[in-house]
Amino acid sequence: MNDQHLRQQLVNALAARQAHQLFETVIENFPPAHYNTKPPNTPYSFWRLLEHMRIAQADILDYIVNPDYQYLTFPDDYWGPADVQADGAAWRGTIDRFLADRDALIAIAQDPARDLEAQIPHGENGHTILREILVVAAHNSYHIGEFGSLRGTMGLW
Repeated sequence: MNDQHLRQQLVNALAARQAHQLFETVIENFPPAHYNTKPPNTPYSFWRLLEHMRIAQADILDYIVNPDYQYLTFPDDYWGPADVQADGAAWRGTIDRFLADRDALIAIAQDPARDLEAQIPHGENGHTILREILVVAAHNSYHIGEFGSLRGTMGLW
């Protein structure tokens, strides 16, 4: 497989509709009255799920680019406080930051000057940009599907 093809596959895994729904599709026209709704038997609201996705993606982006990266504590730092309620500004802010960080990861994947298979200099255990982008893509696709399924369960399409 050539390098450009691999890079395009990473971009597709992050932002193309393939074997999963798109982030933009599952959030489109989401009813504001349900930003803070917790679906049955679910410990978090729709907004908190989006915020979790944003935090996890931002954390991995930080890991890739920041030589002074500090590990977050799992699970607390990845979910945020349970009692926080989102208004329209918080909802939009989460989405905007998620998309900006995803765009930054796409730019990294597309940058031919970056060796996708070299260990991240400050990383550990042989972690590479390739590995980290695949982790983000898998995590995002899992939770995008979860969001879409919960939205359907709640009749919010």
